[in-house]
Amino acid sequence: MSSLEWACAPRCYQVTKNHLRRHATQEHPLKQLAASVAVLENNNPLSLALALEGTDPLSKFARQEQELNDPLTQMASEYTLKSKRSNAVDPEDNTLNWSTRRLGILNRFTTNEKLSLSTSFLCTSSSEGGGENFKAQTVVADKVKYRLEQLDHFDDGSMRHMMDLTQQEYIQRFDQLKQELIQSWHSDQRVKALKIAIQCAKMLSDTSVLHFYPSQYVLITDILDVFGKLVYERLRAKAAGAPGASAVTLQREREAARDTCQNWFYKIASIRELLPRLYLEMAIFKCYEFLTSSQQETEQLLLRLTSQLRGIADPLVSSYVRCYLVRVGAPVTPSKLYIRDNFNDFFIMYPQIFRLVARYNLHPEIITATAYLQLYAPALDFMLQCLMHKSEVYAEEMLSECKQLKNNGAVLLSILNSSKGEFIASHAHEFLELINNCDTPGISKSQLLRPLGSCVSSCAPLQEQRVPFLNAAFQTINTLTDPNEYINCVETWTPFVAQCFTIHEVNRLLGELNTRMCLGKAYEKHYGQLQSILTRIMQNYRSIELLLIQPHFLPYLDLFHKESVRVEVCKSILSYYRQNSEEQTCDAVVTNALMYLGKILNDSVNALTVEDERRQISQLINGFINKVHFGRDLEQQLSFYVEARGTFSNLDAVYITLVHAACKLTMRSSNRQLSKSLGFIKACIAYCFITIPSITAVQQKMDLYLLCGQLALRHLCLGQADACFEAALQLVNELPTVAVDFEGKPRCLERYLVAYLCNMLATLIVVPDSPEQGVLYFLRLLLEIVGRRSFKANSTAPTIIYLHALDMLYVQSLEQFPYHIDGVVSNDALYGHDPKFLVEVNNLCGQVVDAILLQLKSLGAAQQLRTQAQLSMELFMRIVRYADLDKEPLCQLAIKLWLLANKSQAELDSETIPQTLCSVEHFYKLVKDASPSRAQTIAKLLLRMRDS
Repeated sequence: MSSLEWACAPRCYQVTKNHLRRHATQEHPLKQLAASVAVLENNNPLSLALALEGTDPLSKFARQEQELNDPLTQMASEYTLKSKRSNAVDPEDNTLNWSTRRLGILNRFTTNEKLSLSTSFLCTSSSEGGGENFKAQTVVADKVKYRLEQLDHFDDGSMRHMMDLTQQEYIQRFDQLKQELIQSWHSDQRVKALKIAIQCAKMLSDTSVLHFYPSQYVLITDILDVFGKLVYERLRAKAAGAPGASAVTLQREREAARDTCQNWFYKIASIRELLPRLYLEMAIFKCYEFLTSSQQETEQLLLRLTSQLRGIADPLVSSYVRCYLVRVGAPVTPSKLYIRDNFNDFFIMYPQIFRLVARYNLHPEIITATAYLQLYAPALDFMLQCLMHKSEVYAEEMLSECKQLKNNGAVLLSILNSSKGEFIASHAHEFLELINNCDTPGISKSQLLRPLGSCVSSCAPLQEQRVPFLNAAFQTINTLTDPNEYINCVETWTPFVAQCFTIHEVNRLLGELNTRMCLGKAYEKHYGQLQSILTRIMQNYRSIELLLIQPHFLPYLDLFHKESVRVEVCKSILSYYRQNSEEQTCDAVVTNALMYLGKILNDSVNALTVEDERRQISQLINGFINKVHFGRDLEQQLSFYVEARGTFSNLDAVYITLVHAACKLTMRSSNRQLSKSLGFIKACIAYCFITIPSITAVQQKMDLYLLCGQLALRHLCLGQADACFEAALQLVNELPTVAVDFEGKPRCLERYLVAYLCNMLATLIVVPDSPEQGVLYFLRLLLEIVGRRSFKANSTAPTIIYLHALDMLYVQSLEQFPYHIDGVVSNDALYGHDPKFLVEVNNLCGQVVDAILLQLKSLGAAQQLRTQAQLSMELFMRIVRYADLDKEPLCQLAIKLWLLANKSQAELDSETIPQTLCSVEHFYKLVKDASPSRAQTIAKLLLRMRDS
């Protein structure tokens, strides 16, 4: 029983809403406006628009017309600009750029063997550096003498041999050599730089570690490229002369640069060994532009170097020297005659390669025949790409040459890797015939079929050629007995099948894979390729729904026996379905397939599954649940939700989605005939009521119970609404004080609880009392639960809840509630403003005010004066508006609360007290005419407020 005798005052005034004035606007109010300052012209009607730079389309067109730049002209100029840019930077030229290949070569050709390096420049002793003590000489004779001494010092006695280097150490030594060369050049020790380049070039004759030779070539030619660039830049700077120099001086400088250039070539020509002499001349080949005057001379030089390369005996070394010649020749001349001559020489040398292949077949511990032939691939691929670039004639010639060669597998492989997709597509049957007839040692048919499949996937043959071509290709692929070769071939051909053929061919491909990979449990070793094949099919096929209903699709998933791989595959399929499927589906086969995939993911979740994994799986399953739609057949839709509830029992997020989906179904059902919809609505709400307890998160359960209760109330299911509200209130004490957010930080839930219970109180206003539970049962239960709950020390949450409960109780005392639900008989009509009901309401108001006063007292004891004053002011205003101030205890309580707030005025905002006083004055004006006696009481209260 309350110690305070409360009496609710009747509402004697009309509540009106003050609507804001509306006006039309041309701009969004939140859009940032950018105004530019412009000089206004008196006679120009567009001056204001030009100054403001608005977004009016008419002003824009007028301004364009004024500037003689109409929209079509502007579009044409933009198109011209784009065309110029596209012509200026031709993306195809990047295919001839060696720098895009070097990293791939370094990553592909590695070795675990120990390497050796011979050089005279990685020394710490100053006496062995061959020029570390060099100083700039002022006398030319001294400089010449010193350089001769440097050359004399270049003998075998100064060489240091570094043995047993790992691959990483070997690469680091070459990086040091590159830095040493650059440092020597910039310190005017150019002879030393030349010696470093010569020694590096000599190392390219070392093929002791065959596996590593392509990477060794990349490392050394990087140093030679740096040397050639340094020489060229010095000659160019010398030929350019000083800025502002006279024509005579510039001519003299050009002659000097020409002489210096000749001197460099003379120095290189004096190198005794063939390989370093050729590499050094090719490294500075660009410098020939200072000596030659026509493209014809440049071509002759390239042909001369091509003929000199015939003196290199080792076919591997010779191939990479030719590759370097093509590298330096391609930027300086468009002619490809020298490349064609290099291939003529290469084809003469080609049989020698297979004599070495036969030797390595007898000694596979050194290197296998397949690995040996792969060493030629980087050089051949680059040379062929340079030869066939923008030249269909040379591509045809190389294809003809390949047909005439014996053991043509290595060349055919390089042609497939280097040719344009259009060329291969137009000669697809020829390439397939060559592959079928190929019997090259070290080159398997699967190695040749893979690049062919990649090419036709990017550029398919003509429509009428595709079916016979595919049949012939898979006739060859199916003859492969090695599962590894077979699966690798099918992986590259999969995009072609998915892009260019119907679902029947895709289904047949999956069926053949099922048959082949089950033999000897081959699937256990090829999970990666099997997953890649499925991914490529989904990426390239248009309809994933059509794919899901194929007979061989789900059996294909059974190949993934390893659970982790199986889960990843199911994730991939559901992800593609969510992104690329239609908006809705009602196909039973598709739905069953999706349920099967979702069940695999659900069953993979256990107590050790991390939260991110749960969230990802839940999102994928929710994605397809939201897309399953049976139209007007609502009963079948609910049956699907019932099945989904039983299938996905480990995922709270899926249950939450199912509850929301059933709630939406309830709203859709309300549009049907009342006799048919009422039973279905009760079934949907019962489904929700049964599903919610299975959810683990208390916060989510509370929200869903409240939502379902509101829906039940909306559809006149009062018993189910009462059950939902009671279940929600019973969960309040189970709600934890602190929750952990996505970032792992603790988050207090008191603010959530306050908002939730305020929402609950607003809903309970229209909930009629049950005859079995007594007057205002839910409000009493809410107050009891709040009184039992442990809040943080000095928390304002219970006080705020009590204040809103006081609002709700005052509404219950009114003769007519401010809002209703159609068809629901609320307490205003149920009790008819009965005096006994009002007594119960007043008693509850007194209990709530007593609880608030206890909270205010505890806040004062804790010296929380600001919070105490704010809450006192809130309670004061409610007493003024809701209570009958003719009763002296209530009036005295209001004055004490006002004095308490004024006592802590320094803690409050400066506007709080004046605004509260204005609010009381406004309330006095509202009741002045309707209730003079109540207005007189409020006037007395205002006088006492002002006096204080």
